[in-house]
Amino acid sequence: MKSAPGLKAQALRWLALRDYSKKEMAARLLRVAREPQVAEAIPALLGWLEDKGFLSDARFAASLARRRMARYGNSRINMELRNHAAEGALSEDAMRELAESEADRARAVWARKFGTPPADLRERARQTRFLQQRGFSMDAIKKALATGEG
Repeated sequence: MKSAPGLKAQALRWLALRDYSKKEMAARLLRVAREPQVAEAIPALLGWLEDKGFLSDARFAASLARRRMARYGNSRINMELRNHAAEGALSEDAMRELAESEADRARAVWARKFGTPPADLRERARQTRFLQQRGFSMDAIKKALATGEG
């Protein structure tokens, strides 16, 4: 059971390790704060963390996008941002970078997983499904598979 000052220390320890969304931090703090009066202090603590710049949905969104870019497509990244209630937090520059690099990222993921062009329609469908499950758009998938064939 944590006291309100103990919650602040715990939140700062977590934030020292990585960025969190406001929703994610609130859920983690709620699990630690078992007493109702301590749980009531969580919204004020979250506000303080945001005011001091320790907690930022924009920074969290940028961090998550950077971590996921090498393995996942835009729709998967956007889904994760929605799950963390940080979907609108990604800057326009970061969104543009994701959109511009999606075909290249799909090519890289395809090359790591398969490396050889599909031999038949069944294999092409399998490779397409794999990239779709990773969240890549059909346009990016078509470009990735076209590179593999040519």
